Amino acid sequence: MSVTLAFLFPGQGSQAVGMGKDFFEHSERAKELFAAVSERTGIDFEALLFEENDRLGQTEFTQPAILLVSAIAHQLFEEALPVKPIYAMGHSLGEFSALTAVGALDPVDAVELVNLRGKLMAEACAGQDVGMMVSLGLDDATVEEICAAQRKQGAKVWPVNYNAEGQIVIAGLKPDLIALEPILKEAKARRALLLDMSVASHCPLLESAADPLAAKLEEMVQDHFIAPVISNVTAQPYSTKEEALKLLPKQLVEPVLYKQAIAANDAEVDMYIEFGHGGVLKGLNRRATQKPHYVVHDMASLAEAIAAVEEMQG
Repeated sequence: MSVTLAFLFPGQGSQAVGMGKDFFEHSERAKELFAAVSERTGIDFEALLFEENDRLGQTEFTQPAILLVSAIAHQLFEEALPVKPIYAMGHSLGEFSALTAVGALDPVDAVELVNLRGKLMAEACAGQDVGMMVSLGLDDATVEEICAAQRKQGAKVWPVNYNAEGQIVIAGLKPDLIALEPILKEAKARRALLLDMSVASHCPLLESAADPLAAKLEEMVQDHFIAPVISNVTAQPYSTKEEALKLLPKQLVEPVLYKQAIAANDAEVDMYIEFGHGGVLKGLNRRATQKPHYVVHDMASLAEAIAAVEEMQG
């Protein structure tokens, strides 16, 4: 029986000290990738990921660390079970991990690329008190109307991550986000919570990062897609370098349409495989689909996912 798989990749917020250690200890391929990306970037990824430190929460280190672990998880899966997904998709940063999975980015290039992406995002937000806030329990239109009304009064707040029904992340200036909290709660939000983020992702505050990122993308993205990638910006598939070069700089300043992407593409999928630490997307998908969903984050979960695919294949 033919099984259609979608490969999913998490974004920032899924990181934790110790992630990827089981792969590193049991896989020569993992060790090789650690060494290659450490040499390329000058970052000691063993220290970053396996020792307590305050760098893992800084976006220029968070992004390459998450992508590295996701790329290793995917490569080990692919080595054991060489199957092509019907599409690959990531949440924010995860879209770059998805590009590595379909062959449009070399994994070592991708780690260097998202290290730069993190630096550019941090530079764009430097000198500004920025942040992100999650709103739970309100529909999209209500959050959009509240943010639009606040912007008319001079506030800088934008809905940026459409994660699931009733869960939207808002980005902007931190004082404006704090002022937004009672307004959201008055509108019957179950919760409005500031997130531990050092940047304001997917909003106009990052406009200065778009052109430098585009230049690096031109250098690194390859016109070789073994499967489509679902765009965070459009929730639709793309499969050429030309499209990637248009969409990925926009992704910095436009919302992540994650729940819309799942809704638009779920009918094509028999099973989701998420590569990376945390299982964040599995949590979001519980609200959106009944399809089985496996998270590959260590050697045991790798074996479990492979067994599940083989069983469904019959």
